[in-house]
Amino acid sequence: MNRVIKAMLLAASLTFLSTGAFAAKEEPKAGGADKAAASAKASSKSDAAADKGAASALLDLNTASEKDLATLPQIGEARAKAIVAGRPYARKDELVSKKIVTQKVYDGIKEKVIAKQGAAGDKAAAAKAPAADKKK
Repeated sequence: MNRVIKAMLLAASLTFLSTGAFAAKEEPKAGGADKAAASAKASSKSDAAADKGAASALLDLNTASEKDLATLPQIGEARAKAIVAGRPYARKDELVSKKIVTQKVYDGIKEKVIAKQGAAGDKAAAAKAPAADKKK
């Protein structure tokens, strides 16, 4: 019985603490709900903008300029030229499989690059693809 009471007190304490009852600053009662809703709405907008900004901040290996690629960590002018020469890329990890960068360098840039597939990438792929053998 004693264990049950202790468990209930512990659960009640944790619930009480997680509700923010010990917050240093208390929100005013009048209009508090409106301010909280406005704050939540502004927060969700800024999160969406941050996600969109993060996605647009990625460099596309298939379209980025040598100058842009050279700004990546451990990617200088020579590696940037090699990346451009190795296009198109279906996946960003092809930088390692095509031996353009080492695994260590790739690990440092993989969160900053993407290999988009699109009209530009498809045209480049078609230009580099060998002619299909027609056996009939």
